[in-house]
Amino acid sequence: MFSDLGSFGPIICLGLAACGSAIGCGLAGMTSHGVMSKTDEGHGLFVALSAMPSSQTIYGFVLMILMSGKLTQLQDAGRPTAALFAIGVACGVALMLSAIYQGKACSSAILAVAKKPSIAGMSFAAPGIVESFAIFAMVGGIVLLQGLK
Repeated sequence: MFSDLGSFGPIICLGLAACGSAIGCGLAGMTSHGVMSKTDEGHGLFVALSAMPSSQTIYGFVLMILMSGKLTQLQDAGRPTAALFAIGVACGVALMLSAIYQGKACSSAILAVAKKPSIAGMSFAAPGIVESFAIFAMVGGIVLLQGLK
């Protein structure tokens, strides 16, 4: 399966996304634990915010599956696969950065809700906006994969 550079695209995409999710969830989780030690309520919201960056790994996994299928198609047809490496790196980096910055946005949301619980619903706005960039990266990767013949 790893006979050329393109073969590494699917796993690079997933690996970078998972690294970003781990960092993002870790950042938000550390803030969550600190805040939970000082508050008596809202813990479920803090945990939910801490888990938000994990979705980028799901997007990376979806891309990995689709890229693996395209890799097999291209290899069976004797076509070049280098584009899969480029798609994997580009989408993987986008997913990784989205997860890291979403973790930072979630961390600040946790701190804000701890000070003013009435903004709990709005605390998902900034992390949600950051999430949209991960979705754009995944959809962009899917579109690029469809263009490979």
